[in-house]
Amino acid sequence: MDNKPLLFFLLFITVLGNLHIAQAQQYSLYGKVSTLEEPAIAGANIWIKELKTGLASNADGSYVFEKLPAQKFHIIVSHIGFQTVEKTITLSVDTELNWTLEPSGDQLAEILVEGIRSPRDEIKRLPDLHDSYIISGRKNEVVDMATANANIAEKTARQIFAKVPGIFVYDMDGSGNQINIASRGLDPHRSWDYNVRHNGIMTNSDIYGYPASHFSAPMESIQRIELVRGTASLQYGAMFGGMVNYVTKGPDTSQRLGFEHISTLGSYGLFSTYNALGGKSGKWEYYGYYHYRKSDGYRDNSGSQANSQYAMVSYKPAANISFRAELARSTYLYQLPGQLNDSMFYANPRQATRSRNYYSPDIYVPSLRWDWQVSPRTRLSWISSAVLGSRNSVQIVALATTPDVINPSTGTYKNRQVDIDLFNSYSSEFRLAHQYHIGKWSSTLVSGVRWINNRLWRRQLGKGTTGSDYDLSLTDPVWGRDLTYRTQNMAFFAENLIKINEAFSVSPGIRWEAGITRMRGQISYLSPEKLPTDIKHQFPLLGVSAQYKFNPENRLYGGWSQAYRPVIFADVIPPTALDVTDPYLADASGYNAELGYSGKWLKGAINMDASLFVLRINDRIGSLIQSNAAGETYVYKTNVGSSITRGAEFYLDCKPLGLFGSATPAVNFSLFTSTAFMDGYYLKGIVIVNNENVDITGNTLETTPRWISRNGLQVWGERFAATLQYSYVSESFAEATNAVTPNATGTKGLVPAYGLWDINATLRFAKIYSLRAGINNITNESYFTKRPSGYPGPGIWPSDGRSFTISLGVKW
Repeated sequence: MDNKPLLFFLLFITVLGNLHIAQAQQYSLYGKVSTLEEPAIAGANIWIKELKTGLASNADGSYVFEKLPAQKFHIIVSHIGFQTVEKTITLSVDTELNWTLEPSGDQLAEILVEGIRSPRDEIKRLPDLHDSYIISGRKNEVVDMATANANIAEKTARQIFAKVPGIFVYDMDGSGNQINIASRGLDPHRSWDYNVRHNGIMTNSDIYGYPASHFSAPMESIQRIELVRGTASLQYGAMFGGMVNYVTKGPDTSQRLGFEHISTLGSYGLFSTYNALGGKSGKWEYYGYYHYRKSDGYRDNSGSQANSQYAMVSYKPAANISFRAELARSTYLYQLPGQLNDSMFYANPRQATRSRNYYSPDIYVPSLRWDWQVSPRTRLSWISSAVLGSRNSVQIVALATTPDVINPSTGTYKNRQVDIDLFNSYSSEFRLAHQYHIGKWSSTLVSGVRWINNRLWRRQLGKGTTGSDYDLSLTDPVWGRDLTYRTQNMAFFAENLIKINEAFSVSPGIRWEAGITRMRGQISYLSPEKLPTDIKHQFPLLGVSAQYKFNPENRLYGGWSQAYRPVIFADVIPPTALDVTDPYLADASGYNAELGYSGKWLKGAINMDASLFVLRINDRIGSLIQSNAAGETYVYKTNVGSSITRGAEFYLDCKPLGLFGSATPAVNFSLFTSTAFMDGYYLKGIVIVNNENVDITGNTLETTPRWISRNGLQVWGERFAATLQYSYVSESFAEATNAVTPNATGTKGLVPAYGLWDINATLRFAKIYSLRAGINNITNESYFTKRPSGYPGPGIWPSDGRSFTISLGVKW
């Protein structure tokens, strides 16, 4: 595809973003509203008498009027509890006008405002410009955890993301260790096709080496979850899935110290406790939590223990400048019960084939952030962060049909395999958001640069002990593979939100990536000269989105954006001496495209979003059987195919009693559906079957069910809420050959369709207490969501059966 004409057009548009084209006789009036004690006051009313128009000051006290004519104006500023101030000015240039309000001295009588909290409230949307990111024209969702009726202690993703259409959930380790999600036919393993963030900080362990997000904050700590689909890849980082951001709760700024506690008990020995402190003193804000969770697990030999800690301190020396420091950590130790084949699964899905396998990530995410509101039009931010820690495992690596038993001749078990990864990933990103005009068009330019320096040290195939506990020690000091994977990458990005008028806007953009990855070390079964591998990448990514707003709550949106998935560690490491990696192995590339409508009707009684999408991936990485000049056969890792996924995503939330305009009843209810259809297949591709190359052109993409549908009934009153949910996922293929009949090891065959019922309820009492209870998988269905070919082991990993949870929360 020749992108040069489009590239030149988008470059022209973004360059215009740096030019200020003056409008004849049109100027801006801007400034800040403060008090004698506070550097900023939000919600102050600034009124222009002659134009009969006004606006409210922002959270930082700022305001701005655009495109005012050159004339005399009478300005009135007011706020409850303060004296009203007025001023007359003559506007002939862009003018800054600041206001300082004084207390009125009037005492207001105390009033009590009560309302009814809606459970699992409708999916919300991000604003067009969110924290210096352009969201206009993109499909996005915000999950408000404050109103979520879901099993948060175990991070039950089908409940948490129930109203986000098309989210595929990979359930394989239970107990809330990790969230594994994907959309639009992508791979859900550790959510690695998403740019995964925590408070805006990227947590993918090594985006160019092992992009899985091993960091996993407790869901009790999360205030909301923001998702932006892949058409935003130019800003967040060029991942096909898009961005998912888990936003932590903040301190209660009305007091110096506030406290929150949540304890949960549940089936299979579940115990979880979450404790948080936070507050505000002067210009300082602070917040931190400690979380602990343990579970015996649904399956035999599947116990889990998790710990998480978090600390945040922010300082605001002025109304327009802030500094924020964070340190987050998550770790867990999970005993892997081993994979099953089909006969084992249908005989007893809770059984284990392993008792000596363990897996444990321990991840720290430190970050520093600086924000400067230079003027009402210009904002700068600088974020530096790191992902530091380890991913360790000790296990018997074998198929489900290979038992792990004591050897009669030695009286001991077989030595286990030890693997240790150490992550040292550093990132620094500088962003600029600037509002300006191009003729009569109001525009916002967002641009910046991101630098990444990663070092992934991978030691594998270590000869471990014959014991049964979590022991990473070696009986032989030599590793089978001892490799380092170093990446340096620089990315420049620029997007321009151009408002053609109040309703229509368009956002062209570009992202340029350049970097190099160097793999060094030793592999026991390869000669030294075969190992050094350097991978370079340098290319532009283009995109454009558009939006038409019928009113503030109804919009038509669409966009197209290129994306890529970098070559990672697993792609270039030869598994055996008979494997060879293509020296010209290329990143997988392609694009996202979408067209949709979202909005609310009948005063919010109906909330909906409907969209169509296309996701194209070129240069998928795979393996071929080839022969050399000597006639020797070998496995060649290279780019083997391309795929496309087309589909539709539909979300509808309806409050039937609101359809008739009646007053809000004491007890209300709503119905919702979140449904996606996906048609994914290979445009071309080759895989190895029985040491032969097999063409898979036209085959359905693996792990891509045609239908994912979640539907529910919600009932709520003044102090209680309940949600009954049904989730359905249709059958899917386990791998690219589309084999239907399972093989003896459970690695091939259909993944059967399944349907699950869940119920969750919340009761709030005495103002500071909340009681949650839930039943997951009410009918105790036996099911599995995927047949993985790699970690945690090839075969079937049963998902959890019926379980109960009950939680008590206290907040003051």
